[in-house]
Amino acid sequence: MISAYPKDRRMNMRSISRWLSGLALGLLATVALASSPKVGSPAPDFRLQDQTGKWVSLKEQRGKWVVLYFYPKDNTPGCTTQACEFRDDIFAFRREGAVIYGVSVDDVDSKKAFAKEHSLPFSVLADPSKQTTAAYGVLQKMLGMFEIARRDTFIIYPEGRIAKHWEKVDAKGHSVMVLSELKRLKGA
Repeated sequence: MISAYPKDRRMNMRSISRWLSGLALGLLATVALASSPKVGSPAPDFRLQDQTGKWVSLKEQRGKWVVLYFYPKDNTPGCTTQACEFRDDIFAFRREGAVIYGVSVDDVDSKKAFAKEHSLPFSVLADPSKQTTAAYGVLQKMLGMFEIARRDTFIIYPEGRIAKHWEKVDAKGHSVMVLSELKRLKGA
């Protein structure tokens, strides 16, 4: 290759090019900001508003099984698939005595529109302060610029301990997997 730049300048440009490529990959990657609570440990309590503006807390759910799923963003394809599958399986979860909560860092207005558009029969909770998402270890920095919830799900025992944790789940088919595990846990 013939270049107008001296040989040492070309090598410097290659180094810069490699550095820029590495930077781009780093910016595209997500970085978890904290670790998640372990199975068997107490589930971090929370107090968040749902799509109607009502305050909801984990403490209020003592005595019930809780499915707490975190998702990145309202009205995105994967998040919509996940929410709609939980919606479609809601009666099976209710038969098992479980309540479902979806959580993202979007605000209450976003939750209201999301729940209405997809007829969600369970609470989707707004965590714009990101405190609950961080407490569950699912807050991630994306593109090095903004924070979202990683797509994780927790089943919480009626006494408030973590029963099961799925990390970085695939939205499609996840509701059925959670329901199956809930039944297994209840039978154990």
